[in-house]
Amino acid sequence: MKETSEHTQSYYAATVNQETDYPRLQGEQHCDVAVVGGGFTGVSAALRLAELGYDVVLLEACRIGWGASGRNGGQLIDGFVEIERIERRFGTDTVAIVRKMNVECSQIVVDNIQRYGIDCDLKLGYLDVGTKPRDLAYFQELIVARKAHNYPHEMEFVPQETLKNYIGSDRYIGGLINRGNGHLHPLNLCIGEARAAEGLGTRIFEQSPVVRIHHGERPRVETAGGVVHAKKVVLAGNAYLGKTEPKLAGTVIPAGSFMIATEPLSADLAHELLPEDMACCDQRIGLDYFRLSPDKRMLFGGLCNYSGKIPNDIAATLRPKMLRVFPQLESARIDFEWGGNIAISIYRIPQMGRIEGNTYYAHGYSGHGVAPTHMAGHVVADMIDGKSDRFEIFEQIKHLRLPGGKWFANPALALGMGYHRFKDLF
Repeated sequence: MKETSEHTQSYYAATVNQETDYPRLQGEQHCDVAVVGGGFTGVSAALRLAELGYDVVLLEACRIGWGASGRNGGQLIDGFVEIERIERRFGTDTVAIVRKMNVECSQIVVDNIQRYGIDCDLKLGYLDVGTKPRDLAYFQELIVARKAHNYPHEMEFVPQETLKNYIGSDRYIGGLINRGNGHLHPLNLCIGEARAAEGLGTRIFEQSPVVRIHHGERPRVETAGGVVHAKKVVLAGNAYLGKTEPKLAGTVIPAGSFMIATEPLSADLAHELLPEDMACCDQRIGLDYFRLSPDKRMLFGGLCNYSGKIPNDIAATLRPKMLRVFPQLESARIDFEWGGNIAISIYRIPQMGRIEGNTYYAHGYSGHGVAPTHMAGHVVADMIDGKSDRFEIFEQIKHLRLPGGKWFANPALALGMGYHRFKDLF
C-alpha cells in the first residue's frame, strides 16, 4: 500500500460529498494561531479558535482528512480517557472534570454536524458485543457506574437470548447498547468541519508539508513554498507528524489499522446482519469493529498491526475475520480495502503539552479517535484562549518515550500487545 499525497482508495474517498482543493502555501502569512495538521484534531482546534474570534492558518501536508481522520471506522464513541487511570494519578476532584469531558467529546461532533449542516450520515445507536463472561460483567458494571454519575444517554444490557434482535451472528454471548454513540462518514465530517472553519475566516493550505518550526516569542512555521508567522502554534499531526518536531520524537508509535468494504448487500441481508443498523465493536485487544454504510455495504475493520508491517493483501487477511462474525457474507465481493496509521500512546492516554511556551500539541488517541480528537482540539483551543484547567490535567501526565522508531518501538509494542492478545484466549 503505497502512500501518496492524495487520499487512499477507500470507500470514504470514493463517496466523498466534495473534494477539497485548497491552495499550496506560497509566500508569507501572518495570523494569531498556525495549526499544523488537517485531521480531526487540527480542524477541530481551528474551528473552535475561529469561533472564538482568532485568526487561524491551517497547514495540511496532503489533503484535509488524509490520515486516520478520513480512513477510520467511522465509529462515534464517547469516552476521552479511562477514568480509573486519571483517578489513580490525580484523585476524585480531577475525575469530575474528566468524566464531563468523556461525555462532551461526542457531543462536540453532534453539535458541529447540526450547527453547520454537515452531511456525513450520522446515525445514533451503538452495540458493544462480548465473547467472554467477563465482557458481560463489565457491561453490567459500566451501566451501574454511569447511572451513578448521571450519564445522559440510554444504555441497555442485552443478554444472549435477545442478541439476535440486534446482530445476526452466533459469535457473541451478549452486548451493551448505547443510544448516544453511533456512526458516520468520517471524511465527509472532517471536510465539512474544515469548510465551516473556512467560513469563519480560517485560511487553509493543502499539499503544504511543514519542513521546519522555529520556536520562540514569535514562532514561524516553514513549508517549501512559504512561511507562516504566528503568535502560537498547534501541532496536530498525530501518527503522521513524523520528524516535523524532533522534540516529540518517540512520544507516540504509529500502528497500522485496516478496513474492507463489501459490495452493496440486499436489503434483506443487511437487515439480517444488523437489524437496527448499529455500529459494533467487540472487547478483545485485537478487536473487530463493523457497521453498514448508507448503501448497505459491510464496513469491517480490525487487524491493528503494532509491528509497523502492512499486509500484502488487506482483503485476504481481513475477510476471514469478517466471515467468522458473518458467515452469511461468504459470497459477498470485496470492493474496497485500505488502511493507515493510528498513533499509540504507551499509557493509552491522549498526550497534550507545550514546547517553549507557545507551541501546543495533542496526539496519541490509541485508536479511539473520532470523538477524543474533537475534545483535544477544543481543549487546546480553550488553553490558547486562557481557559487552562482541562489542558493542564493532561500536561501533567508524563509519558514514556520509546527510542528507535520502527527498529525498536514498534517491535516492543507488538510484543506487549501480543501478550494481551494471548490473554484474550482465556
